[in-house]
Amino acid sequence: MDASAPRWGAVVVNYHSGPVLAESVDALLRDNSGGPGEVVVVDNGSTAGEMDALVATRPTVTVLHPGANLGYARAANLGIAATTAPIVAVINSDAIVEAGTARVILARFHADPRVAIVGPRIANPDGTVYPSARTAPGLGAAVGHAILGGVAPNNRFTRAYRQLDADPTVGREVDWVSGAAMWCRRSALDLVGGWDERFFFFMEDIDVCRTIRATGATVWYEPAARVMHEVGTSRASAPTRSIVMHHRAAYRYTEKWSTGLRRWILPAAGAFLAGRAGVQIVAGVVNRRWARRRPELRASTR
Repeated sequence: MDASAPRWGAVVVNYHSGPVLAESVDALLRDNSGGPGEVVVVDNGSTAGEMDALVATRPTVTVLHPGANLGYARAANLGIAATTAPIVAVINSDAIVEAGTARVILARFHADPRVAIVGPRIANPDGTVYPSARTAPGLGAAVGHAILGGVAPNNRFTRAYRQLDADPTVGREVDWVSGAAMWCRRSALDLVGGWDERFFFFMEDIDVCRTIRATGATVWYEPAARVMHEVGTSRASAPTRSIVMHHRAAYRYTEKWSTGLRRWILPAAGAFLAGRAGVQIVAGVVNRRWARRRPELRASTR
């Protein structure tokens, strides 16, 4: 094997990420713990000149300009196709990889050839652990989490779905890991045809893990690999659209994986998801208006 050939690659999907994109790319470039790597940025939508500094100052980074917002899954496939390494990560542009992560991830793939996907321990900016290793929800758990997760996050459905009772410092086999930072074995992706491009944004990580697990491969949560992720940087620019896309993706996932008699639930699932999306949109509008009024209210009481 050529010693200079990349041992790992990373695809960063950018969508109006701002300065944090450079931080994400630089963190990947600094992590040489796993040997030679390659970094590709897929620009899913930026303003004129936004990528110029990145291109000019980081000549080893490949930047792809598809000319449109392709969605996360399609951008991931495009970026992966531009890499050659046997292990390739798909990373959110607001995720900062900690030094040493590449070595830990590669060691896990080397130790167990059944492992096809590895997810790191993800921390929020305040240092708390983000529950990135999760359980594929059954119908009851999915409905329970959807109804109660936002108002009573400690309910049993959400705890089971997010594996909140598991020790986040212990590695383990899981159903799926967050697509915010996901390392994949290229051969496993090739076997299933890559990420399902019908998922524009949201649910593509659950789907690709489930698809690969169906081949007999496994998904592993590795806490010794660490990433800091500021959740929601890209979606903050279009909160209402994000809610719609999230629920549309949830329906597409339900439709894809429902077989036999379970397909009878699809009309009810569609109605439930549409209603939930409507409630979240209204709540979001009210909250944003209230947030804008707070400074005015504080000023009027002085």
